[in-house]
Amino acid sequence: MRNNTLLTFLARRPSTTTTHNPNLRWRFFCSPPSSSSTGPNNKLFVGGLSWSMDEKSLKDAFSSFGEVTEVKIVYDRDSGRSRGFGFVNFTKEDDAQVARDAMDGKALLGRPLRVTYALERVRGGHVVVPRLSDSGDANS
Repeated sequence: MRNNTLLTFLARRPSTTTTHNPNLRWRFFCSPPSSSSTGPNNKLFVGGLSWSMDEKSLKDAFSSFGEVTEVKIVYDRDSGRSRGFGFVNFTKEDDAQVARDAMDGKALLGRPLRVTYALERVRGGHVVVPRLSDSGDANS
């Protein structure tokens, strides 16, 4: 019950920072992102992985788009089973963009993939959540 109250409170908080695009607002729960986080993004998040997918198969699926430097599938620490998502790092940002565009929504081992740029995970750092505005008013 307490979690629902907290989530309702957070969902109703007004945005503290607005971008120039009136349809998209960014909510910063701590400090705004540093300039270093706006640099090139060669790391892709890949969701919707089949439970039987291994890192070699994932690398093979993405290596046709460019040089893959690292592949990591996230596993549950208790059961050892895949959590259904992973990350693919490319040498070049352009290769990552082409792979994202080509593989997002494509089926791999019978499951459609969700491919986006990965967000940097920093302990104790800021959390940036993109939000679509509810209306086109002057505050969005």
